Amino acid sequence: MRALSGVYVAVFAILSVATARPAAAECKVAKMADLPVTLIGRRAMVDAQFGQHDTRFIVDSGAFYSTLSKASAAEFGLRTSPAPAWFRLKGINGDSAASVATAKDFSLAGIRLPSVDFIVGGSDTGTAGLLGQNILGLADVEYDFPHGAVRLMRVSGCGGTGLAYWAAGKPYSTVTLERPVSTVWKPHTIGTVLVNGVKMRAVFDSGAQSTVMTLAAAKRAGVTPASPGVVAVGSSSGLGSKQIASWLAPFETIDLGGEIVPRPKFRIANIELDGDMLVGFDFFLTHRIFVSNANHALYMTYEGGDVFGITPTGARTITGEKLDLADKAADPTDAEGFSRRGAVFMSSRKFAEGLADLDKAVALAPTNGHYVYLRAMARLANGQQLLAAADFDKAVMLMPDDAEVRLARARLRITNRDPDGAAEDAKVADRTLPAGADRRLQLAGLYTSLDQPEPAIANYDAWLKLHGEDADRATAYNGRCWARALLNRELDRALADCNTALKLRPGYGGYLDSRALVQLRLGNLDAALADYDAAVKANPRNAWSLYTRALAEQRAGKTEAAAADRKAALAINPGVTKRAMKFGLE
Repeated sequence: MRALSGVYVAVFAILSVATARPAAAECKVAKMADLPVTLIGRRAMVDAQFGQHDTRFIVDSGAFYSTLSKASAAEFGLRTSPAPAWFRLKGINGDSAASVATAKDFSLAGIRLPSVDFIVGGSDTGTAGLLGQNILGLADVEYDFPHGAVRLMRVSGCGGTGLAYWAAGKPYSTVTLERPVSTVWKPHTIGTVLVNGVKMRAVFDSGAQSTVMTLAAAKRAGVTPASPGVVAVGSSSGLGSKQIASWLAPFETIDLGGEIVPRPKFRIANIELDGDMLVGFDFFLTHRIFVSNANHALYMTYEGGDVFGITPTGARTITGEKLDLADKAADPTDAEGFSRRGAVFMSSRKFAEGLADLDKAVALAPTNGHYVYLRAMARLANGQQLLAAADFDKAVMLMPDDAEVRLARARLRITNRDPDGAAEDAKVADRTLPAGADRRLQLAGLYTSLDQPEPAIANYDAWLKLHGEDADRATAYNGRCWARALLNRELDRALADCNTALKLRPGYGGYLDSRALVQLRLGNLDAALADYDAAVKANPRNAWSLYTRALAEQRAGKTEAAAADRKAALAINPGVTKRAMKFGLE
């Protein structure tokens, strides 16, 4: 693959950095590009365009190359060619096939790049894809998530110089990075840290939503899933469709290049990594980080906030100096600046500060629907449903064909028991979304919630066509199985879909309930009752499972059991009978 060309289109500033070297070797830092970053949840995103198509990428320092999903490549009209047969995309818990596409008309944060290669494949992210090391690792890079920016940098004459230029004499930490073994495939950002005094190879991965360590590495540090204070936190997924169990574990200390944080907590899981742990978004959100590929070093300052599950008020440098938490950034002066800072506050769960900034963004640019939408999502996160609903209405008025806004409002309308309004939004999203868009899975689930199985099946079909190895395909197979079962149609295919979903997620109660309905429709009463028993055991207060089990029990001649289940179901939800009648089960 070609290296990215054309990104060195502008040098915006030259920053002087203090150095102990002779004046003849003056250290210079050139800012090549300043990429505004919007934080949404636990993801950092930059705006991009493929021709006239606006989209976003997740800033992922852990991705060795920039990627697109198959659906995104199709949406943007990119032609793909197969990658070598031996090449597969590998993530923390799976892998997938890949192809290659070249974008001839690609812009990143307004900077046009004449020819950019992408790897196509992997799981959908809800965005176009991942911005990886073939762009981020071109030279040096500064990750400044606390202030909503990523900066591509070029340095000269700075060997041996600390490049935390913003620290202004305050303490900063330095992690020595491994030297790359290849110049073609851009390396991960890997350095050595100490956990409980044990050396660990840490991948600094802004795309990982939280810091995670392998079980083998945790054991070396004296921690296992059975250790005191360790709690199970469910399953997670990444590249591919595999689900992995994880635990939240306390440790004694973590030392990152002299920044020592006491009593950290982070996830441990049975994952395979190019290293012992991923230092993820929770760390990037609380630090300003300069990665110098020239010096093979990472320089950072702690900017405040929760990291590794705690507020590290006792964090100090290796020399005992207390870390400076003062925010030195100037206040924003425009709507975009307030919007970005508001998103940073919301990601840090500082709701009052975040909403105040988003209020200012909307006041400065009242006709910008994106800012109104961000405030709506922030108000939802803060439990202000009525204010959020008003903002969604305004955002729809400003951006009537925006599928993301329509889907968000539809979900809120369902919560507020407005199925007709939700159906209206769903129709607009259905009309405007590209055929294989990732959000079609959300739309299919929305139609399922509205008891509209016909359009649900159409959207599951469209999504699965381009997402054969996606982490969410179990959800899609189960959804399509359920929709077909409600319609009492193509039951053999419905059963195959449910079996596939359960193979991907064995024993999952909701999927067992779907398969039970298929077996009930087919008249396989013993199989239906076995699945209903397991589904009710997993969720004893699911009125639908209890009611439909009663129907199976009645047909099997188990009159008393059927009466008991029916009574229990109606006590939970008196409307369950009407729903069963709607789909011909009564």
